[in-house]
Amino acid sequence: MIKQLLDEAASVKNTLDNLYSHPDPLQVVYDNINRKDIEFIALICALFAYGNAGAIVKFLKKLDFSLLDKSDNEIKELNNLYRFQSSQDVAQIFISLKRFKEKTSIKDFSHKIYKSSKENKLLNVIYAFINEIYSLNDYRSSGYEFFFSKVNKTSAYKRYCMYYRWMVRNDNLDLGLFDEINPADLLMPLDTHTHKMGLKLGLITRKQADQKCMLELSKALREFCPNDPLKYDFALYRISQTNDEKALNELIKNARS
Repeated sequence: MIKQLLDEAASVKNTLDNLYSHPDPLQVVYDNINRKDIEFIALICALFAYGNAGAIVKFLKKLDFSLLDKSDNEIKELNNLYRFQSSQDVAQIFISLKRFKEKTSIKDFSHKIYKSSKENKLLNVIYAFINEIYSLNDYRSSGYEFFFSKVNKTSAYKRYCMYYRWMVRNDNLDLGLFDEINPADLLMPLDTHTHKMGLKLGLITRKQADQKCMLELSKALREFCPNDPLKYDFALYRISQTNDEKALNELIKNARS
């Protein structure tokens, strides 16, 4: 019964109308959907997606994504800062991504690592991307490193997992641009909302929202939809974000029955 309710929630929530009903960084991706460098714009939107959703969208809408094609000196004139990132951090983020863009596309890079991996495929893609980014720029700061994260075995990599959901899944909500990655291998973008929902529905037991918990919730959702477990991500997030008590109570009731 809970699978049926989750499927219904996903069919209702996974729409552009619902996406634009509340602030979400994916809105900025769609605002730039016809840009040739959309995969880099989407990554910037995903990796800045921490904190208040309204503040995230407001900041992202101020960014000049055309800087991805500018010189280092032009990029260094950027004067945007956001929470943990100084204006210098933001400029260096653009410089690193521009250098990556000059070498290869995120799509081709991701497909290559994914196809060469035997297990933990998406984690291997994320690890490889982070290592590659750090190899392209000697700049370091706490804000810069928070943005790109570090390779470790404890991080849930929520922002990267969300990015790959956007780029791999193909429906009314997600873009489906990375077509050589199997949606079955995607991992749950674990944040406070989806972690809380997972606990309330009895899908997970781990109280710490870390990598083990992320893998636990990803596995649980595969039981409902082995081929596309992340189709439930946005619905679970929205129900919690908007305090949709009716939907939540119905899910909890059926999860316990």
